[in-house]
Amino acid sequence: MTLKPPALWAAGLLALLLVAGAGYFSLRAGERQATPHSLRPDDPQVLRVGARIYAQQCAACHGAKGEGQPNWRDRGSDDLLPAPPHDPSGHTWHHPDEQLFAITKQGLAQLINQPDYRTAMPIYGGVLSDDEIVAVLSWIKAQWPPEIRRRHDEINVQYRQSLSR
Repeated sequence: MTLKPPALWAAGLLALLLVAGAGYFSLRAGERQATPHSLRPDDPQVLRVGARIYAQQCAACHGAKGEGQPNWRDRGSDDLLPAPPHDPSGHTWHHPDEQLFAITKQGLAQLINQPDYRTAMPIYGGVLSDDEIVAVLSWIKAQWPPEIRRRHDEINVQYRQSLSR
């Protein structure tokens, strides 16, 4: 059986559309590609671990519900900033996953390359494993309303795109 020219043309067009579609979805998947420390706020097992560690390591300063300390934008008598909220009223969600991870593991002073910067925030490298840090940050993100989570996801996409330039 031989295909007639219109059938060959249609088959070629179909093949071209399939290749173009596969390329498009491959690029879109690349935009959402996870980084080594991507948060997992929809993973119940990760959230159980994160909730336990948050209660043990973070709640004393950041509050049981992530509400932070009063007057968190004003330096105290010790010249340190109080613990900020991790709920939607704070700025945690304004930072991509990798920055949140780096602040938690290595400290803000290292992230901003200012070794003399003083903060009350402990450095958790050597205290928590990378997976435990991701679990805590995932639990924090899971507490945010859907709109804030969506905006945080967009910040992560923009951050990853900035790395590929």
